[in-house]
Amino acid sequence: MTRKLVVKVTAGADAPERCAQAFTVAATAVAAGVQTSLWLTGESSWFALPGRAAAFELPHSAPLPDLLEAVLQAGSVTLCTQCARRRDITEADVLKGIRIAGAAAFVEECMGEDVQALVY
Repeated sequence: MTRKLVVKVTAGADAPERCAQAFTVAATAVAAGVQTSLWLTGESSWFALPGRAAAFELPHSAPLPDLLEAVLQAGSVTLCTQCARRRDITEADVLKGIRIAGAAAFVEECMGEDVQALVY
């Protein structure tokens, strides 16, 4: 039985501890071999852009670029369609490997068998 973890992060630099926790949980899950999907929504949408994760700092936290890269390498990262549009972010702007998708795709992922969804 394959379990899947869907992590939706709504926080960015506006709530750094919550943001870092979401990325840490997602990266830890992929390192443990769990099928993991990370959704960037709200203020975390900015981390879909090159260089933005590198500007994020939180003492005693793993570097956000490393956590994001781990999820990109072994899981999936999705940027919310509406969140991207509100910030004028297009598919041409985002890091390689990040897709843009909407609420229907999020619901579909969350409704699968053996799926655990977390929202930060």
